[in-house]
Amino acid sequence: MSTTEEFRRNSDNFCYRHPDRQSFVLCQRCMRTVCSECRTPAAVGVICPECMARQQSAQTPAQKKAERRWGSRSRSMTVVASGRPRATLAIVAVTGLVYIIGLIPGVGGLVSNLLAFNSIFVLPQAGVLQPWRLFTVAVVHSGFFHVGLNMLALWFIGRSLEPMLGRARFLVLYLLGALGGSVAVALLAPGVWTVGASGAIFALFGALLVIGRHIGADIRVIGILIGINFAWPFVLAAINAIGSGDFIGSLTAVGISWQAHLGGLITGALVGLIYARTRSASRRGAQTGLLVGLGVALVALLAIPAVLF
Repeated sequence: MSTTEEFRRNSDNFCYRHPDRQSFVLCQRCMRTVCSECRTPAAVGVICPECMARQQSAQTPAQKKAERRWGSRSRSMTVVASGRPRATLAIVAVTGLVYIIGLIPGVGGLVSNLLAFNSIFVLPQAGVLQPWRLFTVAVVHSGFFHVGLNMLALWFIGRSLEPMLGRARFLVLYLLGALGGSVAVALLAPGVWTVGASGAIFALFGALLVIGRHIGADIRVIGILIGINFAWPFVLAAINAIGSGDFIGSLTAVGISWQAHLGGLITGALVGLIYARTRSASRRGAQTGLLVGLGVALVALLAIPAVLF
């Protein structure tokens, strides 16, 4: 992501100990920006090295003795706080495992049938409620290139976005993106089977776009990438419709769920806005409440197809 001069001059966008490292995580004590190398996990949030040193210097002899006794536990926590995009890697691993299991004869069809999304499974009148499909759709894919391209996109975005947001916020963003994509499919393409993590991937795009704009980064490249990826199924449909004259039929035949893309993009942008506006520790409660409210609102939208269809 290229940056504007305003972005580069704003030290709040970078680790106070490593001015060349962009971050979106604040020390819960001094509220300074810290990168993944400089933060130590605490009961709530993270602590920078200087605040950690002050905390340790103020410890009583009994507290220091307890810390020495449980020092190995502290070291393991420090490893967890490293800059590796562990949530991103975990999502890739789980998705890859589900794909491999799906290749086993006699099992693949069962996995897809249990995890793929169709709006009929969230309609009470259909008689079979399986709400987990709203999320599990993100781990099943239609083929090698489908899963490969989605996981490649996840890796490229996640390795930059996860350290910026923190592991928990990144995972919440991904899950809400998957939910938003499924809800959009239920609203705009009822009864259509969908698979893939595209909704969640587009949520990452949307959050990156909003957060980048908020911190003063140059988001033109991100906007162009989003535009190209979103427009691609429509371009393919237009090309196929040249001979047949049936654009809607050609769009359906393309087999790319633009509805999930749209739902994920909008959801991700909303989550990014919440993160950007509730960055300080004093607003952590508001951040949690807004995220829960967004999830509830997405689920509530499912009442529309329940009533109409």
